[in-house]
Amino acid sequence: MDCAFLQLVIASIAYAIGGICMKLSEGLTRPLPTMALFALFIFGASLQTLGMRRADLGVAYIVVLGLEAVVALGLSVSVLGETCSLSRLGAVALVVVGIAWLRHT
Repeated sequence: MDCAFLQLVIASIAYAIGGICMKLSEGLTRPLPTMALFALFIFGASLQTLGMRRADLGVAYIVVLGLEAVVALGLSVSVLGETCSLSRLGAVALVVVGIAWLRHT
């Protein structure tokens, strides 16, 4: 795994965890989750910027958004106790296939 791709993966994870903090902030009314979400989004954006130096914009952006969606779904189920239907799992599988396809083109 090259450095640029690793930066994009970590950025995706930071964004997804930031999304959990966004939910936990209850509309920016809880200070700790609110501060965490902004810190994670800034960290994610910084890593994404670094990772995009060596990658095509379209591919890098879609990889980050796709991986973020996959991680966010996993976190929403494991951390927030949300449900995950077979249909959602199928959609996640399509996202993963799309990311892999983009990565190798």
